[in-house]
Amino acid sequence: MTSDDSPTCCSSESYARVSDGTTVSTCSVETTCRPSTCATSRCQTPSFLPRSHLPAGCLAPCYLAGSCNTPCLVGNSAWCEDGMFNSNEKETMQFLNDRLANYLEKVRGLEEMNAELECRIREQCEDDIPLVCPDYQCYFDTIEDLQQKILCTKAGNSRLAIQLDNCKLAADDFRSKYESELSLRQLVETDIGGLRRILDELTLCKADLEAHVESLKEDLLCLKKNHEEEVNLLRGQLGDRLSVELNSDPTIDLNRVLDEMRCQYETVLANNRRDAEEWFTIQTEELNQQQLSSAEQLQGCQTEIWELKRTANALEIELQAQQSLTESLECTVAETEAQYSTQLAQMQCLIDNVENQLAEIRCDLERQNQEYEVLLDTKARLEGEINTYRGLLESEDSRQVPHNYNQNHS
Repeated sequence: MTSDDSPTCCSSESYARVSDGTTVSTCSVETTCRPSTCATSRCQTPSFLPRSHLPAGCLAPCYLAGSCNTPCLVGNSAWCEDGMFNSNEKETMQFLNDRLANYLEKVRGLEEMNAELECRIREQCEDDIPLVCPDYQCYFDTIEDLQQKILCTKAGNSRLAIQLDNCKLAADDFRSKYESELSLRQLVETDIGGLRRILDELTLCKADLEAHVESLKEDLLCLKKNHEEEVNLLRGQLGDRLSVELNSDPTIDLNRVLDEMRCQYETVLANNRRDAEEWFTIQTEELNQQQLSSAEQLQGCQTEIWELKRTANALEIELQAQQSLTESLECTVAETEAQYSTQLAQMQCLIDNVENQLAEIRCDLERQNQEYEVLLDTKARLEGEINTYRGLLESEDSRQVPHNYNQNHS
């Protein structure tokens, strides 16, 4: 046996071109497989070439796994020419058998694990044991309180934003009003300047008019003085030549006039008294009729009021009953909602736990499937190696029989 540090060696290589133009390498070297490494011979025949295209010096390709711990000689070595196997062949076959047994044990163990997991999954699905979930109600209450506070804060922020926008709009309005008032002030100041000029002009006119009034007053005093002098002069000239005369109408008989007026008023008074008595009689009859009808209406209204009171009392009693029923139903609905919300939270927790378990089981199944695929690949590779060794053994046996026969005859 070679050591673990012995490298793979090829003494020489030659290439032969087959009829279809494909270049292949003929093996005339000794190749050793390093343990614990994938040491497949470099001079392998491509898998797409038939066995008839192989050169005479290379019997078959060597497909050895990387975990082999014995050397393998391939090519035109002495043991191939003599038809004798090396002493390491038994160890190699024993190693391959051990690897195959280990692989089968791993496959059997994985099958048992898969069966056990399937049984556990089936039992879990059949039993459906409810899991006890922790009580998160206090955390839910805290979260609801915080959510309410957040909503209140958002509402306050919205109100503040609205107030800020309103303040901005009010400031814009006041700014526009200030600008308009400023323009009005400038116009008023301009008008005041013009009015001041007019006031100065009017003051001058007033002074002129006051001077003119003073002159007119002086003229009036002069005229009054002259008028009094003329009146006195005329009175002195006329003296006592004035006389007064009175014209009187004839007298009227007042007693006769008063008697006529008294008769007229008495006639009018009698007519008015008669009309008033007739009107009073008519109104009295109408009032009596109205009183009778009003009494009947009053009695009907009282009866209707009593019926309405009874109906109102009955409706009030029914309303109280309906209110009590509504309150009881609301309490029942609140209790039912609380109960079902608790159950829903528990079921949600159970669903989350089951989903987590299913996710874990899926992960385990995927991992086991990957391991199973790896083992299947290993199995296929080992079967390929076993078939390769079987073919090598059969070919060597078939070549050894004629060689022994020739030796016996010789």
